[in-house]
This record gives sequence, structure tokens and C-alpha cells, in this order.
Amino acid sequence: MAGDRHSVAESLELITDTQEKARREAENGVRQYLVALDIIRNHVKDAERPFQLRSNLILRLHKEVLEGIHILAGTFRNTSVKIGGSGHEPVEAFMVSEETEHLCEYVNSNWSTKSALHLAAYVLWRLNWIHPFADGNGRTARTVSYVVLSIKLDGLLPGAPTIPDQIADDKQPYYLALEAADSVWKATQQIDVSQLESMLERMLAKQLVAAVSSAAAT
Repeated sequence: MAGDRHSVAESLELITDTQEKARREAENGVRQYLVALDIIRNHVKDAERPFQLRSNLILRLHKEVLEGIHILAGTFRNTSVKIGGSGHEPVEAFMVSEETEHLCEYVNSNWSTKSALHLAAYVLWRLNWIHPFADGNGRTARTVSYVVLSIKLDGLLPGAPTIPDQIADDKQPYYLALEAADSVWKATQQIDVSQLESMLERMLAKQLVAAVSSAAAT
């Protein structure tokens, strides 16, 4: 593995100007985060309406991040895709919907028995493994993972930088952990997201410690 992992697919972008695209991506990133917070608020402290991960939630968050940038915002890819900088080959387009449903089923069926870190790590890995979108896979996977983590922990997580921001600031540990999980799955068909769990645990601690420090300073 070398360099930055990124999707390589047929270009269907709506913005070609680099600066304009960067501006829109920043705006969409904020919008996606606000939608994620709204989803979390609607499911924490609500014993009468237990959380269920669904494909439409994943698609909704993807739409926010690519709205106005890519013609396939909020929809699964309809062509093959490669991941530059990685040896992993994502599933063919016709398998994307089914694999995403399997991902949701794993989370939902293990909701009461697996830890928050495990479920969040699994989502982070498996969405990247499926690579269901022509673009925006990493950003969407990180946000969905954070939503799952927050709801499983039953609260809005205080502190900054948040876990998604920490990953974006230094992606190398994230890439290495994804590749480790990919390698185990390819060799054994077993789920091993232990490196991602450890990474998320460190990042969660950093986020929460920052919240405590900020509160103490005020």
C-alpha cells in the first residue's frame, strides 16, 4: 500500500473547477455532519424506538456529502470502481446493494451483544470494503461509523476534534487498519477489525479528554 486511498471510477462530476469543488466539499461536509447529529439526537435516550441501521440512512448521508458535486449523490454506483493506493478490489456494482444490506443486518443483529467500538469499527471497515459509491466512500463511512458509535453509546459525544476529523487529519493509521482487516477477510473470511477498534478507542479518548479540558477551562 502506498499513498492516499481514493476511488477511481468513471467521472460524473458536476464541478470541474478545483477551487469551487473544494469550497462545495467543505460546505457539504458541514451539512453532512449536521444531518448526522440530527440522526443521533433522534435515536439516543429513546428506548421505545431502538436504532436500526438501514441503507436509506447511509444513502442520505452520502447524498449530503456529494450534493451538487457528483451526479450519483445519494445513489449506489452502477459501474466497477478501484481504490487507488490499495490492493483491495471492491465488489461488482450488482452486488453493492446486497452487501450493504448484509452490513446493516450484521450491525442490527449484533446491536445488543457487540461493543460500540466493534460495531463502529465494523461499519468503518465494511463500507470501505464494499465501496458502494463512485465517490465519497471514505467520508460517508466515517460519518456512518460515528453515528453508530454515538447511538450505541446513547449520547452526543462532546469534544473536538471529533473522531471523523481526527481520521481526516492523519489518514495513515486508518488506511493501515483498513488494509489489515481486508487481509484477514481475504485470507480467512473472518471479521477482524481489532486494529480499527484500537484506533477508534484512542481517538474517542482524545475527543472526550478535549471536552473535559475545555469544560475545566471555562
